[in-house]
Amino acid sequence: MAGQTISAGYPRSMLDFAVSKGADRAALLEHAELREGDLRDQDDRVTVERYLALLNGAAELTNEPAIAAAFGKAVRIQDISIVGLICEACETTIDVAKQLNRYAALIVDDERCEPATLMRGTWKEGGVWIEGPSALFSDNPQIAEAEFSRLIWNARVMFKGSPEFEKLTFPHVMHFKHDAPPYRDALEKIFEAPLVFGSDWNAMLIDPEFLALKQPPVSRYVFGVLSDRADALLKELEQTKTTRGRVESLVMPILHTGDVTIELIAGKLNMDRQGLYRQLKSEDVTFEQVMDDLRHELALRFLGDRNVSVNQTAYLLGYSEPAAFSRAFKRWTGISPRTARAAG
Repeated sequence: MAGQTISAGYPRSMLDFAVSKGADRAALLEHAELREGDLRDQDDRVTVERYLALLNGAAELTNEPAIAAAFGKAVRIQDISIVGLICEACETTIDVAKQLNRYAALIVDDERCEPATLMRGTWKEGGVWIEGPSALFSDNPQIAEAEFSRLIWNARVMFKGSPEFEKLTFPHVMHFKHDAPPYRDALEKIFEAPLVFGSDWNAMLIDPEFLALKQPPVSRYVFGVLSDRADALLKELEQTKTTRGRVESLVMPILHTGDVTIELIAGKLNMDRQGLYRQLKSEDVTFEQVMDDLRHELALRFLGDRNVSVNQTAYLLGYSEPAAFSRAFKRWTGISPRTARAAG
């Protein structure tokens, strides 16, 4: 997975939003070179390039040039990403930025650099500025417009009716690094706040009191469950950056065929056998070890579930006969697969 990617929940939600505005779904997918299957799971990854193509296509097909900001106003992050649900479950608004940055890679990830800081607070004369320092915003004006719009309207919706929030001005002003677009008037109607373009940063000025607001209560148990799931997703994402992780992700869907070879996987990674061998060696592992460890892990998972028989497990792991699987399993664990399955 090369370059910058974004959670598939963003293009998926944008696609649905554009269709609700009159865009043809098939035409929009074709414009962005996306398939429905690419967007089936919101935790999958889509390149930022494809997401931008989707935003541009949506603006063109709906004849709404400010549609990215309108998308931010209309669709909450809770409906897009697990990170939004975690932020919603935070106790205070200041905790939101901490969790947003902790799980930033689940929103946007670039394997060429460290995880992005999506939002940070800066004290300056006049109050507190909430800055979006990420290159995701600096390099992509439409995304900056969408996500600051979403941040502002998330707060306005969440705290609607709150006396503490209603007495604040949120925000006082919104700064964008990019030049004013032709659809500036539409943006001002969406943001309902003064806009400054050609600024030194992407940031908005807020009252300091906003950071102390208590969010509507959500179960801390829910917060823990969501955090555990997000941590697992971060681990999966990190694994895809290692050669071993990429090999495992390619092997698993075809393991049952029994035809997995280093030449086959190397080809899928656009390298030759020796190139893959060298990259795995740099991670202190061989292709054979990766295969063996993966089969061991999956065997324990299948047999522990008890819904899969020993013979079925042997087939799923690509063994030509159950006896070969049984010998391998005994080498891994010291017991037979039937004994392991009975113990669960």
